[in-house]
Amino acid sequence: MYAVVNTGGKQYKVQQGQVLRIEKIPGDVGKPVTFERVLMYSDGENISIGQPALNDIAVEGHIVEQGRAKKIIVFKYKRRKRYRRKKGHRQEFTAVRIDGINTKAKKSSATKAEPEAKAKKPEAETAAPKKKQTKKAAPEKEASKTAETKATNTLKAESDKETK
Repeated sequence: MYAVVNTGGKQYKVQQGQVLRIEKIPGDVGKPVTFERVLMYSDGENISIGQPALNDIAVEGHIVEQGRAKKIIVFKYKRRKRYRRKKGHRQEFTAVRIDGINTKAKKSSATKAEPEAKAKKPEAETAAPKKKQTKKAAPEKEASKTAETKATNTLKAESDKETK
């Protein structure tokens, strides 16, 4: 039996009894930890894949160690420019021992049916036919605009005839 969990921006395949080094999480040694974001679960025969996560599976464990990893050297160098920078870095981690992969209690089908019925009831009430609101344009303004454009067009036409 194994599961794939997501923590610290990374994905880990975990089994019961395994010690896992993950990105630092707050907590003291011995404190229980629960990973809610399970991406995949296999019980040996069946495989469940979440889209994106499984809501009914949780991985439980406890903190074994809080520590820092080995030092790495970050060396920046540009040739012929006398540019050299040497810096060290130690990444903090948390070691977690996996106690078990548990399935959460699923709700019965009767309790699921009630919220759906309640949810559908307001939809039926709100589905009443809506009145169409039509916009009525102001006829006075449109009539005056068309009269002005006709008048200017006739004036232009007359002035064109006179110039010829």
